Amino acid sequence: MANSLEGRVAVVFGLANKRSIAWAIAQKLHAEGAQIAITYQNERLRLEAEDMIASLPGAKGFQCDVSKDEEITEVFRQIGAAYGGKIHTLVHSVAYAPAEDLKNDFLLTSREGFRIAHDVSVYSLIALAREAAPLMTEGGSIITMTYLGAEKVMQGYNVMGVAKASLEATVRYLASSLGPRAIRVNAISAGPIKTLAARGVGSLGEFLKIVQDRAPLKRNVDVNEVGTTAAFLASDGASGITGEVIHVDCGYSVMGY
Repeated sequence: MANSLEGRVAVVFGLANKRSIAWAIAQKLHAEGAQIAITYQNERLRLEAEDMIASLPGAKGFQCDVSKDEEITEVFRQIGAAYGGKIHTLVHSVAYAPAEDLKNDFLLTSREGFRIAHDVSVYSLIALAREAAPLMTEGGSIITMTYLGAEKVMQGYNVMGVAKASLEATVRYLASSLGPRAIRVNAISAGPIKTLAARGVGSLGEFLKIVQDRAPLKRNVDVNEVGTTAAFLASDGASGITGEVIHVDCGYSVMGY
């Protein structure tokens, strides 16, 4: 089957809890046959992560703070050793901005808040791709998560919207850089979902209601639909797709009101 992931290795960054997009993606990739490596940020998140990882037979957990180059290098050394020096899919579901820079008027965005948002949410994709690429000896698929706030002003999204716009540009440049190695790079622009990270955006509840009212499908996207799209992008069925931003938002992004 073109969409089967049997015999492939997928590495998922950004696991927070059972409601996170990263977890939904990991579950779907596993269901499609992939071996799963999941990373968690620090020791504080280790216990919850290990409980989730244990529920996916054969999955392995690794610690990595994506803001530290030495930890990225080390985690890919460990992953390479654990999986025979070869991976096929990298999932980047990582984003962060200081709370004050999300709550304040955008004009008041701090220099440090801007730097942190771009370092954690954008540069980390470049850093992870650089270490993953040598292990993608058979080609591969890199998938990141974005949001409509990269394209349009979404109240309360502020500096994260600017970071996501940078992330989408990074997807295109990485697609060009890695294409000769048969490595595809794409982003999924998911509609608003009640995740731990999304709670940092004060107007989440309002976004959810607006999407339900105005989207062509008259509902909000389910996190499992995002997981299904990621599994497709990881598969041979998406072998001709790279540098794209795929909206999984029940059609809300096509509306003009």
